[in-house]
Amino acid sequence: MSETPPGIAAPTLAELQHWTWVMGRAQQMMLEQGLDAITTPLEGIVPETMVVPGFNDPATLGRVRDFWRDGFAFWQQALDPSARSAAPGAGDGKPAPGDKRFKAPQWREPVFDLIRRSYETIGDHMLRSVDAVEGLEPKQKEQLRFATRGFVDAMSPTNFAFTNPEVIERTIETRGENLLQGLQNMMADIGRGQLTHTAQGSFELGRNLAMTPGKVVHRTPLYELIHYAPTTDAVQATPLVIFPPWINRFYILDLTPEKSFIRWAVEQGLSVFMVSWKSADASMKDVVWDNYVAAQIDAIETVRALLDVPAVHTIGYCVAGTTLAATLAVLSARGQADRVASATFFTAQVDFADAGELQHFVDDEQIGLLATLSPEGFLDGRYMAATFNLLRGRDLIWNYVTNNYLLGKDYVPFDLLHWNGDTTNLPAKWHSAYLTDLYRDNLLVKPGAISVGGTPVDLGRVTTPSYVQAGREDHIAPAESVWKLTGLFAGPVKFVLAGSGHIAGVVNPPAAGKYQYWTNPAAVESLADFIAGAVETKGSWWPDWVAWLGEQAGAEGAKRVAATGARVPGGGALAALGDAPGDYVRMR
Repeated sequence: MSETPPGIAAPTLAELQHWTWVMGRAQQMMLEQGLDAITTPLEGIVPETMVVPGFNDPATLGRVRDFWRDGFAFWQQALDPSARSAAPGAGDGKPAPGDKRFKAPQWREPVFDLIRRSYETIGDHMLRSVDAVEGLEPKQKEQLRFATRGFVDAMSPTNFAFTNPEVIERTIETRGENLLQGLQNMMADIGRGQLTHTAQGSFELGRNLAMTPGKVVHRTPLYELIHYAPTTDAVQATPLVIFPPWINRFYILDLTPEKSFIRWAVEQGLSVFMVSWKSADASMKDVVWDNYVAAQIDAIETVRALLDVPAVHTIGYCVAGTTLAATLAVLSARGQADRVASATFFTAQVDFADAGELQHFVDDEQIGLLATLSPEGFLDGRYMAATFNLLRGRDLIWNYVTNNYLLGKDYVPFDLLHWNGDTTNLPAKWHSAYLTDLYRDNLLVKPGAISVGGTPVDLGRVTTPSYVQAGREDHIAPAESVWKLTGLFAGPVKFVLAGSGHIAGVVNPPAAGKYQYWTNPAAVESLADFIAGAVETKGSWWPDWVAWLGEQAGAEGAKRVAATGARVPGGGALAALGDAPGDYVRMR
């Protein structure tokens, strides 16, 4: 560690506290400017019909009075700590419940405590000012609230070196080495064009991820079909075909062995097939939704022929679940519904009327912008990754800015975050149509409004037994939105509400003993009614699902057959083309 250069005295604690106070006040001024931007008329920017509260509005006068009262109280306490408990707006001095940003004990020290509370008060006033804006459509107000919340998160004192006590201590301790390491981390991310969440080189497909043994037995320009090796002497006659989302890699369902849904399903005596989608390139510039529906039907037919079975079980995850719903409707319209014995939907939406925060990114202007980002006919997956990060900016952006840029910490190996950063490109035509037809116009729930391969799609014709899983804390496919699928199909539907969110709510192996799930066999009209009468079961919902699956195939489909011949990857009419996890999952 280098010594202090001759002639330059190290700053005293009092000097550091003074400059911290100055930076905290500067940050407050920037936040106040943000508040002023919301409480001042935005001529030429907002619609003329929108009423932005002005200073002649009594309600706004009250908010402004409260804001300046609370702000004055905080900075009065900076000069007179004895006034802290009695000052208006002083509160109990504790961070908001669940806010991990300020958990370090250094944030209880007087100067930093005031900075933190000042920040929280101004942020609260900003969000309340958004709620006071009149004349906006509900969707526009939600977009404004989302943007304001993002700005407030970005301006947190934890994100700036001179207002974060942990960073100040670390900088003094390392004599700035943490900032140099953080700068190196930031420059590496700029070079990659993507925020790093986990240690590079910690995971490798086939070595410690996607390790379940199997073979690629079928390949098309759009997907590879992986057949996994049985681990039981006998398997259920009806096989399982899994369709993962093509906006991510399939191995979310085959992470480390102890977390692998695929490995677990194989151990339950199922013949498991997985579709691995190809990451889009210029050759896929004309790929649209019809191609993905056709690919699902092709995979179903390929497995039926290979094993000589009348039907298969299916799983569709997220966007692939949305597509599976359309596939079932197409098969029903063609008189081929009996080729699918059951359909399971992992966090999949079909009615996009209340599709959550992703709707903030869906309007004509943003869809047009995406077209300019796809000159070769495909959208770089890093744009989608950035969008999903923005949905949880506090956890997936600013947490890493603080820890890895400012504190200069090493990245922690985490399989789920490695998968999260392993992006896939999307066909531009499909992506644009998906946003406009489903997210914007919600056409999938309108019978005949969408056609696939010339066949009108009517979800009301689907009679396939279905298992619908939603995540209670899902921010991508909200449970309320997923629930709506239960009222659209004509066949029997079992709904299960799982603890946690879009990923952890699905990838929850029984051995982990985590979370819980809720079931309710009663016929109810809403998610609220479902929850009111639901029974909570601790742990994973996977055993509930596999028990349900065994009930859907009938006596013939549920019986066990020897795990030999075509039930072994490469042992039937389809020769093995390579080992799992295949080639497409490795393509950029």
